[in-house]
Amino acid sequence: MSFIDRLLDPFRGKAITIPPYDGAFKPNNALDDASVQFQHNAPDNLVLWAGKVLFSSNASIFAIAGETAKKVADYDADISALAVLSDDALLVALENGTLVVRGGTHDGRTFDHLGSNRLVCPTAVSVLDATTVVVAQGSNHHAPSDWVEDLMGKRATGSVWKLDITTGEATLLADKLAWPSGVHAATDGTVHVSEAFAHRIVRVDPKNQRANVKPVLTRIPGYPGKLSTSANGGFWLSVFAPRNRLIEFVLQEDAFRHDMLKMVEREHWIAPVLSSGTSFLEPLQCGSVRTMGVHKPWAPSRSYGLAVRLDNRFQPLESFHSRSDGKRHGLTSILETGQSVLASVKGADLILDLGKGDKL
Repeated sequence: MSFIDRLLDPFRGKAITIPPYDGAFKPNNALDDASVQFQHNAPDNLVLWAGKVLFSSNASIFAIAGETAKKVADYDADISALAVLSDDALLVALENGTLVVRGGTHDGRTFDHLGSNRLVCPTAVSVLDATTVVVAQGSNHHAPSDWVEDLMGKRATGSVWKLDITTGEATLLADKLAWPSGVHAATDGTVHVSEAFAHRIVRVDPKNQRANVKPVLTRIPGYPGKLSTSANGGFWLSVFAPRNRLIEFVLQEDAFRHDMLKMVEREHWIAPVLSSGTSFLEPLQCGSVRTMGVHKPWAPSRSYGLAVRLDNRFQPLESFHSRSDGKRHGLTSILETGQSVLASVKGADLILDLGKGDKL
């Protein structure tokens, strides 16, 4: 029926629509009003390890110590994901398609394949047990930092794998996903995945090979990213970029899109970004043009800041925004420490303190 609907849509006058910011997604200025915990270049991948808050920045790992950041490790490629294996071991995912164990029994061990498949794009990692992790591979074609190329190429070659770090054995859990960008593995084996380009969260059932992907949250008004746990039994979801009618239109116009990809530099594509508004060469949608020097908060934007608190069924409870006229865009990870909720805003080079995770 969906195929027939697409054929009939032009005759029905169906328009391109995106879900509104409403209900639990009602806009506010909570991110812009939040206090700054730390300022650092491109912070990402917040984790709590042995009582210390760690974050990645390009190819380095830092630990927050008061008002300073102490470098913990350097790698030969940018870091795309972090996972805590134990109090003395970390799993580090790198932009070059390598997983590295730091510390613990398997210190120094690396993985660059998942089964017979080359690991190209590790976007997220979650720990299932002491020796098993779940790895999200965003794409078979692009590195994690090239997510916008994969989006505009309209690919869906992502996959989710279970990896035994003791033996190196890998099991495919799901494939043909549209950029899986976040993953959470529960102790009972249940796996939930943020599927960024499909704007949804899905549950992966490893026991059902024929229909193992079931949506649990759809119609997210942005591109969902990392998942993390909340103390109340729920979860936190980072939404790293907004949906936009103009971008949705370009994704449907294949001839224009192909010409744009070939002829225009990537930073000027009509595509979502982590941060915008810094160049007069950027593409503009009519509603984004400043009027009397004012940028309206409801204007269409290529970047946005959004953190979402979910319940234990992955349904949204509340959200924290930096709107079109804000500057704290490109939120990529969230960490609840017990004392506060921290959020890395990669697009603004900030780590924010959201307090207890309630509205400010």
